[in-house]
Amino acid sequence: MSPHLDLTAPYAPLVRRIEAEGSVEGQILRIDHFLNHRIEPAFIFELAHELAKRLSAFQPNLILTAEASGIAPALIVAHTLNVPMIYAKKYSHQVEAPSLSRLIRSPTKGEDNRLVVSTRYLRPGQRVVIVDDFLANGRTAAALIEMAREAGAQVLGAGFVVEKHFKHGRRFIESLQVPVATLAQVEHLENGRAILTQPRDA
Repeated sequence: MSPHLDLTAPYAPLVRRIEAEGSVEGQILRIDHFLNHRIEPAFIFELAHELAKRLSAFQPNLILTAEASGIAPALIVAHTLNVPMIYAKKYSHQVEAPSLSRLIRSPTKGEDNRLVVSTRYLRPGQRVVIVDDFLANGRTAAALIEMAREAGAQVLGAGFVVEKHFKHGRRFIESLQVPVATLAQVEHLENGRAILTQPRDA
């Protein structure tokens, strides 16, 4: 990977959009009107292309994400890099055996979900990059990393549209020897506002 590539440089169009339009409820940042519920195709394409640019140096041959909100950015990253994408499903009866699974707790919903991936599609020797919409505590990404490694794949990196830096997920994922790329970093939530790391040209 190029030593000049900054994996976590704040992407100004996203930072400005979150500052202008994001809403905060407790410890939850809501930008679901353009990212993970209602999706604006032009903007999600722009974000995913920028993320793909940062992840391209890892030369993956597979993108791995989790159902459901990670699918949109992961699909566009995969398309941009011209590689397949698979996503871990939340319901084991839908997944072809043999399979791998992990139980994780949602940081926003407070409920447990079982993520399942068929080993027909996640195989030894694959060069995997994880992609998701949010990085909070890192448990979902860690579960994907564990399953990929259990399948015998190599996890080269992980990319996220938005990082809640105060939840320390990046530190956790990097402790698993996986480099992390993010487009926007939320330093903390304060008085109903998201305080973000500013682009260098701000």
